[in-house]
Amino acid sequence: MNKLEILAQKIKEAHVGGGEKRIESQHKKGKLTARERLQILLDEGSFEEIGMLVTHRSTDFGMENEQYLGDGVVTGYGTIHGRLVYVFSQDFTVFGGSLSETHAKKICKIMDLAMENGAPVIGLNDSGGARIQEGVVSLGGYADIFYRNTRASGVIPQLSAIMGPCAGGAVYSPAITDYIFMVEHSSYMFVTGPNVVKTVTHEEVSSEELGGAHTHASKSGVTHFACENEVACIMQIKQLLTYIPQNCEDEAPIYPYEQGDESRVKLNTMIPENPNTPYDMKEVIAEICDEDTFMEVHKDYAENIVVGFALLGGRSIGIVANQPAAMAGVLDNNSSKKGARFVRFCDAFNIPLLVLVDVPGFLPGTDQEWNGIITNGAKLLYAFSEATVPKVTVITRKAYGGAYDVMNSKHIGADLNFAFPNAEIAVMGAKGAVEIIFKKEIESAENPQTKLDEKVAEYAEKFANPYGAAAHGFIDEVIEPAKTRMKLIKGFVMLQNKVCDMPKKKHGNIPM
Repeated sequence: MNKLEILAQKIKEAHVGGGEKRIESQHKKGKLTARERLQILLDEGSFEEIGMLVTHRSTDFGMENEQYLGDGVVTGYGTIHGRLVYVFSQDFTVFGGSLSETHAKKICKIMDLAMENGAPVIGLNDSGGARIQEGVVSLGGYADIFYRNTRASGVIPQLSAIMGPCAGGAVYSPAITDYIFMVEHSSYMFVTGPNVVKTVTHEEVSSEELGGAHTHASKSGVTHFACENEVACIMQIKQLLTYIPQNCEDEAPIYPYEQGDESRVKLNTMIPENPNTPYDMKEVIAEICDEDTFMEVHKDYAENIVVGFALLGGRSIGIVANQPAAMAGVLDNNSSKKGARFVRFCDAFNIPLLVLVDVPGFLPGTDQEWNGIITNGAKLLYAFSEATVPKVTVITRKAYGGAYDVMNSKHIGADLNFAFPNAEIAVMGAKGAVEIIFKKEIESAENPQTKLDEKVAEYAEKFANPYGAAAHGFIDEVIEPAKTRMKLIKGFVMLQNKVCDMPKKKHGNIPM
């Protein structure tokens, strides 16, 4: 066998990973192999592999007799939509995708290259965890990855897809990255599995209930996207990349756009006149943004706030919007954390922010207070205050109390603030305010209900409108809803060269 034949043999050996039987087993579970996933993810013919011939170094427990080229992870670079990305894809057919010293080094090398060249890194995770036979060396490998995740945070986009098990220490790398994708019924994440949970707390729970895609998408908020299958998951990764830049020094994507009639008459009748009638803010978003471009993030978690990416006049923007159709759009612990996380991502990667406000305040109650609504609400406040990207706010209806301040008000650095004519900007709703201000007068009246209604109407006329805030310059313009899209397109173009110098410091101390 000549040298070229030896090379061809080794490449063939690397491509089959743990062997045909294990590949077949992977397919029977409805899962793709590590290389098949990369084939779908990357532009055709663009993948260049690094570290194909790496093998593990372990000699304990007979491991020296079982060697696989690549050591359970495929690493390299390629392009998506013609843009450079770095990738690693764990191979479950080799030792269950478990992480060894050399497996970790391959991932670290890719992450180092991504940082040096300013391009996103995408991890396709499918691993049984640390390779037990290697002991602390494999644990050290995880820590090496965590450290790089942290150093890369806010410098390059980091995306994690969970394609199978992800347990124990393995969960913390995806947790540090910007976005997590999970596949329903075939992927799960947890620090301790069902058996340990049963031993320690005596709870009977399945892997799916404990850490499946639906659980993390709706209950914990750990995952941002729950996908029906692996192909759908990979396609969502590719879609997300169209909205975000290559790195923190790059600008948000702008696509060719031909301006036409930007008026949206439906917006004039979309907001109900009765302030207590719900409506779907996603319908407002659909009218404002370029057609079919809104990509929602964290769709099933904290549904009282909506966040996601869209195009506006061809320009990539991030959207944060209260959702009156869920809990009246009130801010609570989960929605505050969800909003803050999204705002900070957009700010880190120069993506302008559009904020749509219809918020009656913060959710009251012992559950909220005992679970840290003060600190969690402050996260959202801090995120907006810290953000230096172009920030535009539209108040569609209610903006009450401290929630008015928090939702990107002029006072915390918003560049442009618009309001619809029916917007109500006040400390609280008219009825609540009147019951406090005129308490004695109402109680002593001959007909308390009539007096209450009279005072509510009086208060509403004086305060339940946007003109007081406009008179103080807190609202830049009260606009006809149909003209919202044109106002926003012009506003973001005007703000595209915004420069905002922050005080010199190592970093802020965000309320955690």
